[in-house]
Amino acid sequence: MGTVLRTEPDQMVRLFDGQGHDGLFSVCDIKKRRALLEAVQLEDHSRPANGIILAIGWGKSKRRNYLLEKMVELKGFGVVFWQATRSQGVVPASPKDSWTDKNIQAAKQCGAHFLPELQTLPGGVDSLIAMAKKYENRVIAWESDDITTRLSPTMLANGHTLVVIGPEGGFEDREAQKLVEADFIPVTFGDSILRWETAATYCLSLAMFGTQE
Repeated sequence: MGTVLRTEPDQMVRLFDGQGHDGLFSVCDIKKRRALLEAVQLEDHSRPANGIILAIGWGKSKRRNYLLEKMVELKGFGVVFWQATRSQGVVPASPKDSWTDKNIQAAKQCGAHFLPELQTLPGGVDSLIAMAKKYENRVIAWESDDITTRLSPTMLANGHTLVVIGPEGGFEDREAQKLVEADFIPVTFGDSILRWETAATYCLSLAMFGTQE
């Protein structure tokens, strides 16, 4: 705070914990490794009851940081990177600290009260199906000519909705079939083939619109 932001006494700073608690503080004294603050205004925010969680097939992509930023700005509840059949590389055993850092940077910029939950799932589609049982609504975005149901804001407006997106190479057919057999609702984004990060941002935008209606 003192070194990077060059904060000085009597300045006001906002602090938050990413779990709904934040406040404004007056800087009383500041040293290189220590700051004395006085609380001016404290707030507790309730976590929204409705929102979206994205499960995205792992891939080696420089565009991951973009997603982590938009996840915060568009108020996504969380993201799960899972090991798909066509994933490029192997999903890490646990989320990286740099992912959380990117979320925090985005939250500072947009004033978010909550940080999304980050999770990795190395076990493949069967592990994804087992994990998904805790969510009220489960959707798979599948590029198939047989799918005619469009993903809509209404579908994402109630409860916790898990939306599964394939990796850069898409789903393997049997993989997608397993999800459908496990009661995931197959949906389409229309006739345009989207990159995974575009698909993710599209879902987040629809969810934000739906939950604010």
